[in-house]
Parts: sequence; structure tokens; C-alpha cells
Amino acid sequence: MPNMRPDKNPMPHQDPVVRATNFNEVALGYTREQAMDEAQRCLNCKNMPCVAGCPVQIHIPEFIAKVAEGDFEAAYQIIAQDSALPAVCGRVCPQESQCEAKCVRGIKNEPVGIGRLERFVADWHNANATDKAVPPAPNGHKVAVIGSGPAGLTCAGDLAKKGYDVTVFEALHLAGGVLVYGIPEFRLPKSIVQKEVDTLKELGVKVETNMVIGRCITIDELKEEFGFEAVFIGSGAGLPKFMNIPGENLKGVYSANEFLTRINLMKAYKDGADTPIQHSTTVAVVGGGNVAMDAARCAKRLGAEVYIVYRRSEKELPARAEEVEHAKEEGIIFKTLTNPTEILGHHNPDDPRDPKNGSVAGIRCVEMELGEPDASGRRRPIVKKGSEFEIPLDCVIMALGTSPNPLIKSTTQGLETEKWGGIIADENGLTSRENVYAGGDAVTGAATVILAMGAGKTAAKAIHETLSKK
Repeated sequence: MPNMRPDKNPMPHQDPVVRATNFNEVALGYTREQAMDEAQRCLNCKNMPCVAGCPVQIHIPEFIAKVAEGDFEAAYQIIAQDSALPAVCGRVCPQESQCEAKCVRGIKNEPVGIGRLERFVADWHNANATDKAVPPAPNGHKVAVIGSGPAGLTCAGDLAKKGYDVTVFEALHLAGGVLVYGIPEFRLPKSIVQKEVDTLKELGVKVETNMVIGRCITIDELKEEFGFEAVFIGSGAGLPKFMNIPGENLKGVYSANEFLTRINLMKAYKDGADTPIQHSTTVAVVGGGNVAMDAARCAKRLGAEVYIVYRRSEKELPARAEEVEHAKEEGIIFKTLTNPTEILGHHNPDDPRDPKNGSVAGIRCVEMELGEPDASGRRRPIVKKGSEFEIPLDCVIMALGTSPNPLIKSTTQGLETEKWGGIIADENGLTSRENVYAGGDAVTGAATVILAMGAGKTAAKAIHETLSKK
């Protein structure tokens, strides 16, 4: 008989007061007993609606049934059939709008904690499994993957399992893409990302870091000079957006990309870091998505008072509800229905590092109110007359979204892109160039880890269907 408890087993967490001062993982994970109890809440539905909600089609009821039995390694092997990054997905996927949104238990009560169980299973495997992945027999075909984020790693893993000679080219010095430079340690420990990358290497995937495709080597050269029969572009969307308001060139204004890369990849929060970061007293993060929450919570851990400045209401915040809740618990101040109009500055002549155009001294904002719905279906924010006010601070972080870097487009003849920079690809990931595929944020713009993984999986299948006919 299933466990008909109406609510999920709660996830153990660090105390908010304690965690706001460290970069250790916030969520502590289920115990064995909690995982088995939660697994028994699954009804094992015959039509499996939860699977339809998963972008990579994990056989969810099957792995949960194994957790309920206490066979955690069997549960992991079921997940691993479809996901190259289970420990990552269990932590950062928006399950509440995907698999758990389809769970029958969620109609009247809380859905089964699918993401929490996936995380438990992956962590158990990583802590207990000793056998290394065994590479299959080579099939004689070579594929290049550009970018080692979730799309690239998934595509590489799926192809490696079929015997392809896969090389991943990563621009940074460490593999993992947005998983290492964008998502903070307290949400996704980097040791977990490294473990997932190491598993792919055991399957035979080669990873070349410090390789900026379009500068070090072009896609045409990969195909014509190095013999790669197909190329997958999973280079993400790393070009930040700004508001183009006065003061954005002041010292103390960061894009969220730069701020998070310094924190997460370069460990700028540690004493003696090679890439230090300004320790501010008061910070405004402009934006309301998950990246904004990550930046705000990092700034808080560096000792600042932190504001989230967002032009719509709290109801419209695009960030995951869990991330918003955690930010509030940690003391982040939310200034919703607020929009910046100018970043204010001052010049400190006693500081030789302070540029002539000055440093951030504050931010001028206006209050907003919601009007009629716009093209996105959300109510359009409009300025409330006579509502201008200022917030004194010394740092502003712009978390307004990103777009793909134009480098690959500008160095690849015949590669068609959207006006905003996204690579044009069909439903299988095929671009305008023969045997050149693309997926993830490089195609869609900034989205979720699991959607990028789904795109990598789709492209890997299409590449295999094409090359296996040769």
C-alpha cells in the first residue's frame, strides 16, 4: 500500500542565520529513511504523467519503486539511462513546474518529492559506487561538442555511450559551463559537477579546456582539418544585458555573469583569491530570476545588505519559489514594483583605483504599478507619477538576462541566427550548416539546466541517426 501522507518529507536545511555567512550547501539532503518513506508516497501510476513532464524522459516511477525497496544503486542505473547529470538535476531543476507538476498526488496534496529523491539516489551512488564507467567499443565516428555546460555534457555522454569518439571544447579553464561559473556553491557544490564530468571521461569523452571556438579554432577547421564528422554547439548564452541607463559604467556596477563567475569559478570570496571582488556594504540586484537570487545571496554572504529591485510585483517573480523563500529567510530585502532610472556616482580622489568617472553611490528608482497585460501575458508595469526615490549603496548587479555570444556566428560561414543572436535550429537541433547542430541557451536564450539537457539529448539522437548510416 502506498504511503498516503499528504505532504512531502521536508528537506533538511542549514539554519538561515548560519548559512547566510557561509558558502556550504543550503539543502542537506534526505536520510535513507526519509527517502524510502517519500518513495512510498508514489502511486506508481500506469500512465506515468510525471514522465511526460520530464524534458529528458526519466522513468520516474521505476526509479522511485527501487528507492522504496532500498535498492538505491538500481534506482541510479534507471535514472542514468536518460540523464547524464542526475546529482545536478536533483538540485537545480524546477521540478515544481515539470515532473512534479504532473504528479497525481499533487492534485489534492503535495506531489511526490521527485527531485529530492533523484538527488538522494545520485548522492548515494557517488558516495558508495566503486565501479568505473566502461567505455563501449568505438564505432569509428568523431564528433566535436562546443561547450561543457548541461547541453554539451548531455550530448557528449549520449554519444559516448554509443561508441563515438567525442571531444568537448570548453572556453574556460574548468569544465562544467554555467554549472561551475553561474550556480553558487551553496546550491550546487562544484565537487558534484566534477564528479559528473569525471564519469563522462571514464566513458571516453575527451575535454579540451581553454579552447575558445572562433578564436583558437573555427567550426570549419574542426570539420575540414581535424576530421570531426558532426559538431554540436552548446556554448550557452553568456553575453549580459544592461538597461542602458546613466551610470552603468561606474565602478561597482557588475553584470550578474561577471559577479557570479568571480564568486563561483574564481572563488573570489576566499582570502587571497587571484580574482578578488569588491566587498560592498549595500548592494542592489536588478532583476527577479534565479540568477538575480543567486547574485543577491552571494552578495549577502560577502557581508552586504542586499536589495532585490524588480519592476513587477512579487507574484510575477520568475525565480523558483524555493529560491525566493530562501533569499527572504537569509535577509534579502525585496523592492518589487520598483525600476531603476539612474545609477548615482561619486569620485574618491584619495583612492587611486577609483576611475575619473567615479564609483557607485546610490541608485535612483521610480515606483511602478501594473497596467494591462503585454504580449507575454503579464501585466505591463507603468511608472507611478511622482514616485521617484533613491537608495544609497555602493554596488549594483544587473541580472537582466543574457544572449549568445556572437563569436561563433561571426566565424562560421553560413550559420544562420535570429536577430537577437540565437542560433536557428530545427526540432532535431540541425542548423543551416550540414552536420552542425545546436541546442540549449545558444538556441533559446537563457533557460533551465534540464531544458538544455533535453536539447543535447535530442541532438545526440539526430547525430547518431545521421552518422550511423555512413
